[in-house]
Amino acid sequence: MTIDPSIFRAYDIRGIYPQSLNEELAYRVAQAYVNFVKPKGKVSVSQDVRPASTKLKEAVIKGLADAGVDVLDVGLVSTDMYYFAVGDYNLAGGIQLTGSHNPAEYCGIKMVREQVYPLFEDQGIQQIRDLILANKEKIMSDQKGQVEKKEILDDFASFLLKIIDIKALKPLKVVINPNFGYQGEVIKYVVKKGNLPITLIGLNDTPDGTFPKGRPDPFIPENRPEFLDLIKNQGADFGVAWDGDGDRVFFATEKGDFIESYYMNALFIADILAKNPGGKVIYDPRYTWALVDAAKAQGGEAIIERVGHSFIKARMKKEDALFCGESSGHTYFKDFWYADCGIIPALMVMEILSKKGKKLSELIEPLFNKYFISGEKNTTVSDAKMVLGKIKEKYGDAQISEIDGVSLEYSDWRANIRPSNTEPLFRLNVEGKSQEIVDLKTKELVDFIQSYSTLPAA
Repeated sequence: MTIDPSIFRAYDIRGIYPQSLNEELAYRVAQAYVNFVKPKGKVSVSQDVRPASTKLKEAVIKGLADAGVDVLDVGLVSTDMYYFAVGDYNLAGGIQLTGSHNPAEYCGIKMVREQVYPLFEDQGIQQIRDLILANKEKIMSDQKGQVEKKEILDDFASFLLKIIDIKALKPLKVVINPNFGYQGEVIKYVVKKGNLPITLIGLNDTPDGTFPKGRPDPFIPENRPEFLDLIKNQGADFGVAWDGDGDRVFFATEKGDFIESYYMNALFIADILAKNPGGKVIYDPRYTWALVDAAKAQGGEAIIERVGHSFIKARMKKEDALFCGESSGHTYFKDFWYADCGIIPALMVMEILSKKGKKLSELIEPLFNKYFISGEKNTTVSDAKMVLGKIKEKYGDAQISEIDGVSLEYSDWRANIRPSNTEPLFRLNVEGKSQEIVDLKTKELVDFIQSYSTLPAA
């Protein structure tokens, strides 16, 4: 078979089904996973709501079983449930078939080893790619692996209900938008099992892997109006939306104002460090000032790391950090095996609002009024490395960091320009001491980048 090496990304495998990712390749990925990881025990296999993920999951299970590896098939789950299965059941690893927030024609594969430790870039993804490209012979064990099926939603809900102080919760009305993924089923089950005083109002909350309203990504502004209008029309206390596989989470105030993850992460950092004085948190270079300030205000330490779930998890484990919130909506917790979870933040907001007796807008507006941001601007350029070099030349008087793309920092504004890990795009984020300087510098940088672009801005 012909293999497109480009589908082996920085921290997962993503391709269009069946052209670049199909059952044969999924089988070979599973076999290469065994060759590289050498799991000493049972491996979890699971899938998202995409119809093709079911076929790919069966191919992965066969690849593992043929190699003599026992499999725990936990079926249809959110990505955070996949991490939970590996961590809570002390499994030797896990493979999740998911296209994440990509359009319906995409599928993908995420892989971890024991203790939910990720495979990424040169720590697994590249080796698995090279084993497949080298056309290694199949691993055929004399004793096939045993396949066990297990429903894990109840166990996951029990785990989540211990994370927050459920006795402190007060009646709240919450709009949920899982974008046709499985996370809606999870939050409904958690609320029911915990007998929580929460009224859920569902939008796009029936799982459907064809994603009838388009790409399941609430980070895209065009996907927000229906969600925000429903919050206002229903008089909800807040809204929460997830991407297709549920590992990215976004919020909106009771006024129907979408909240950039940057501001929510500052709120989470303050809450977590208030309960864990002197702790460490991780942040990414897209937006930074509010996060660093929130950590300092609680006597904590904020440590920067490049964008991407695999890199974040590895750094959190190394630093024994309590939390990381990425600007993309990923939120990671020490108490969740340093992995990202889309449900814990929703429960945290319920607890924070209940205990503080304030509206979400009242907690967020001071951040809105102090830290000004551009929102992410995407472009396509012909030569990312060359453009980054030109940016460093133009802004040579800035404090420059290259931990992920190029970050520029001045006293009154800063910016991060980086190639995407998941799409053929160049991403720009600008923050500043006023909206005027943010708008000015955003236009300046976009115009500069576009002067080297082959396609118009996204």
